[in-house]
Amino acid sequence: MEKQQIPNGTLVLVMGILSIIGCCFYGIPGLIFGIVAIVLGGKATKVYAAAPDDYTGIGNVKAGKIMGIIGVVLSILMILFYVWILTTFGWEAMQDQELMQERMQELFGQPM
Repeated sequence: MEKQQIPNGTLVLVMGILSIIGCCFYGIPGLIFGIVAIVLGGKATKVYAAAPDDYTGIGNVKAGKIMGIIGVVLSILMILFYVWILTTFGWEAMQDQELMQERMQELFGQPM
């Protein structure tokens, strides 16, 4: 019997890559892509474990799943960073550059 590609192997890899890239866009896309990569990677790993002689491409699944985990962690850190920025400086300061500079000087002190 001829070996076939593992189902969703390439998709898991693409989702893992997109999760790392997506963490730079406020974290939300990276979180979504990362969760999809982890879930689909888990399913593909179970399919491979049931019949390892029938499938190839488990390396793509493993790499995509690892990148998905990294993307989820980076996305969570990015979301937490934005929440910290909003709670520390406020929404008004995010929209007004002068107010942001004033609040940053209050927080970090006067430059030398």
